[in-house]
Amino acid sequence: MDLSNVPSAFPPAQEAVDSNAMDVDAPAEPSNAVANDGNADASGSQANGTGSPLQRLHLSRPTPPLVNVANPNLTLFFEDPDNDSDSVVEKGRMVRTGYIFDPLMMLHCADGYTPTDDIHDLGDGHPEEPMRIKRIFNRLKQQGLIRRMKRLDFVEAQREQIRLVHSDDHWMKVQGTETFTDEYIQETKSYYDHLSLYVCRETGHCARLSCGGVIQACRSVCEGEVRNAFAIVRPPGHHAEPTEHMGFCFFNNVAVATREVQRQGLARKVLILDWDVHHGNGTQRAFWDDPDVLYISIHRHDGGRFYPSSDFGALDMVGEGAGEGKSVNIPWPGPGFGDGDYIYAFQKIVMPIAYEFAPDLVIISAGFDAADGDQLGCCNVTPAGYGHMTHMLCALAGGKVVVALEGGYNLRAISDSSLAVAQVLLGETPAEIGVVQASELATEVMYEVAKVQSKYWKNINAASLAPPEIGKEEGNFVTSVPDLLKQHRLQHMYTKHKLFPIPLANTDLDDAFSNQVLVNMELYDSEPRTLVIFAHDFGNLRVETEGVASIDVNLANSYLLDTSDVIVDWVRGKGWNILDINVLRTLRLQFAKGPRMVSNSGDKMDGQLMRYLWDNYVELSEAQNIVLIGHGTACGAIMELVNHRDVQSKVKAIVQVAGMHSIVRPDPTNEGRRVWFRDVCQIYLPHIHPLLGEERLHRRIGGQLRTVRKSKVVEVLVSALPEIMEFVESKLGASEANGLAPKLDA
Repeated sequence: MDLSNVPSAFPPAQEAVDSNAMDVDAPAEPSNAVANDGNADASGSQANGTGSPLQRLHLSRPTPPLVNVANPNLTLFFEDPDNDSDSVVEKGRMVRTGYIFDPLMMLHCADGYTPTDDIHDLGDGHPEEPMRIKRIFNRLKQQGLIRRMKRLDFVEAQREQIRLVHSDDHWMKVQGTETFTDEYIQETKSYYDHLSLYVCRETGHCARLSCGGVIQACRSVCEGEVRNAFAIVRPPGHHAEPTEHMGFCFFNNVAVATREVQRQGLARKVLILDWDVHHGNGTQRAFWDDPDVLYISIHRHDGGRFYPSSDFGALDMVGEGAGEGKSVNIPWPGPGFGDGDYIYAFQKIVMPIAYEFAPDLVIISAGFDAADGDQLGCCNVTPAGYGHMTHMLCALAGGKVVVALEGGYNLRAISDSSLAVAQVLLGETPAEIGVVQASELATEVMYEVAKVQSKYWKNINAASLAPPEIGKEEGNFVTSVPDLLKQHRLQHMYTKHKLFPIPLANTDLDDAFSNQVLVNMELYDSEPRTLVIFAHDFGNLRVETEGVASIDVNLANSYLLDTSDVIVDWVRGKGWNILDINVLRTLRLQFAKGPRMVSNSGDKMDGQLMRYLWDNYVELSEAQNIVLIGHGTACGAIMELVNHRDVQSKVKAIVQVAGMHSIVRPDPTNEGRRVWFRDVCQIYLPHIHPLLGEERLHRRIGGQLRTVRKSKVVEVLVSALPEIMEFVESKLGASEANGLAPKLDA
């Protein structure tokens, strides 16, 4: 809507109206307001005068031109203030909690948007719904909380403040939206869609208001005007990077506010706790090398596939330079995490690190899209869970806590969650959660995070967070499960198949893989000419028992031995030689590295072993037809060999039987090798593997992929064996596929 035909701008309001007196249900008259270029005096002072209801409701100053609104009916945005204030706070007494709110921030809306109270908890339109902040404010007011809080007057963020984080070009990009015509907004829609944004002519003003509100909340807390504050603002900010707007965010509100209070000397060390379900890439980027800002994020990562879809939120992203160790990422590997998981993360990682850091100010990037009912986040945090997390954070920095709204797209969930947080800010005890227990996967993730962060924080002891199956009771003699499996398998392979361990002259390799590389005695005979290299990892027991309450090691081991026996029997029955390699050194966690499902390299030590064996044994043998079979995480070891040795002339077939692990791709810079690889390789995946949903993967290697309706890697191998045998024999040709059986000792 173009409001340019509205009569001249109203004169400035004589006096700001107390927001406690605002009734969010009565209509007000829209107007053209006084133009402002975003560089006015930060005090926001104005000449005295009288104004329209809209201007009197504008709780921040100065006001930009309101030249475009998506729908002419703005009565649901702006309300006529009551004559009597709702506030019961006594003048002259310090108020515990302040709040930031301005209905003008609702003017940032998608093209064609119609404001209405008749909206479901999750609207039919864009998730970043303008009514989000109104629902939150109304809920706090209806429950009597606004009467106990202090409205904080604020002004929109100024250019020099924005530039503390963002570039000049970025500032101009956002400012430029105020000049967009309706036609240009339509023309650029696909561009902004790609950035997960929408714009209108009020976008720049609303972004400055949102940022200015968080700045004022931090200032008021640091200066002692209030003890803590809740900034009910939009658009959100934590995805906005120094040079780019994205993910519903234009200016990084929390980052700019942090830099501003540091610049003013109000706080030096700032903790930013981001519990939005999406990683705050922009906030982390802004403080990547800053030792005085600790950024902790709990978010869905999904191996880098969940928005913002990058490796930047992985657990090994810790900052660099002076800021190394000041970025702490707690990445959930999927949906469904709830109160028990978040409380466990707080108790084991967040709070120990926060106490050691000892911040002067705590800012919560409070996205409520991990809340139960939010269809974007698909997690299960309850309002009580958010209340307990807030309660723990209020123990830091002398209680100086600012809650800044980020995401959250279920209107009921964000209102309920915001109410629980505000109640804690006001000093109420958080609601009881009931029985809280972290999931097995959450404890695994905390262990992996602790292994990374223990390098930087004395309060983090990774060993104390080790999952029970790999913990060692003090004073007891404990033999690790991998060692037991190795010895048992060594004896079994000798007794049944006459496979012998070969020596490794490299000290490091011998320490890691002693007695784990087995061969038959005929390896150097002139016949047969076919050698099968079978690399495996015992099926990666930790991953294979994911979600199981108890583990039967005997069953898992027997399953593996039966599988190995079938492969060895097949290979030896064909008269071929076999090189059996166990790469398991420790029980690994599926999400230990976490950032990728397709990577460029496998484990370095595994790769070193494979190259050593190729150079010192395989190349010296008479084998002319080589088959590579990788099982579990050992698929990465196979690919380390393929990518770093010239194997094309001898390797006739490659089989990868992968579990829920990352897949290592062939060297993308070697087109000849990639073409050859596509011809000789087949990859078998569990039918629930995340990669199967990626279109790019199907375009590149779709012809090589085979799915098996099993989830455990040992079961995938058993089910796929007939097809694997047929594929290998077809690649070797009739003469080799029907070789003579070897003579075995009695």
